[in-house]
Amino acid sequence: MNDSVLKFYDELAKEYHLLFVDWNHAISWQGEVLNKVIQSKLTVSTTNNISLLDCSCGIGTQAIGLAKYGYNVSATDISPRSVKRAEKEAVAFGVKIDFGVADFRSLDKDVSGSFDIVMSADNAIPHLLTDGDLYKAFQNINTKLNQNGLLLITIRDYDSLVKEKPSATQPRVFDEGKRIVFQVWDWAGGGKTYTINQFIMQEINGEWKTKHKKTEYRALLREDINKALSITSFSDIEWHLPTNTGYYQPIVTARKL
Repeated sequence: MNDSVLKFYDELAKEYHLLFVDWNHAISWQGEVLNKVIQSKLTVSTTNNISLLDCSCGIGTQAIGLAKYGYNVSATDISPRSVKRAEKEAVAFGVKIDFGVADFRSLDKDVSGSFDIVMSADNAIPHLLTDGDLYKAFQNINTKLNQNGLLLITIRDYDSLVKEKPSATQPRVFDEGKRIVFQVWDWAGGGKTYTINQFIMQEINGEWKTKHKKTEYRALLREDINKALSITSFSDIEWHLPTNTGYYQPIVTARKL
């Protein structure tokens, strides 16, 4: 993980909701889908006593959505500005979440206690550009899980993306044409890493404004994730694909050995 990650999310914190057609709806919908996946892996029907750590919470999209289902949620992120906004949003949505700033490579030092579930959503794990950092993150997540605890990760479908290596995402047009959101991707390392250039264009008072931010990702294949999870003492690895869940990214779950 390089310095661009912290800079990217700190700078994007105020505008992150603009990436969605309706961020409030995204919170509800993602919470619903992720809750269904979690429930399919649990042996109890109630969520009231289930502790969950979202270790890459951003501005709170998934953490808030799951807190509304009754999970006891804690949430951390490497970006202090994202965490600060997430705290305000949680209050606005009427849910109680314990927030903190933490790197998922040092959760053992940055976060106290252990949890029934640890989650990292929305393609955060691929910011780890080396095997060393990936294994370190999974080892730290493992230390934060109770025995037989559940890990849940969502990432882009790199098994498909690396075949085409798209140069950009399809522009999405919102607010009756007054907001346009898209990314330009610059591939490197033989298709193993890529830099995204995030563009948000808005018409404000008749004048178009363009905001640009960039960061780097690693195109982690499912076999890469499976290997790293096995090495760091996870079992029962299962992939839940969009064709089955309706979610916009593949979801992988695993158990702490």
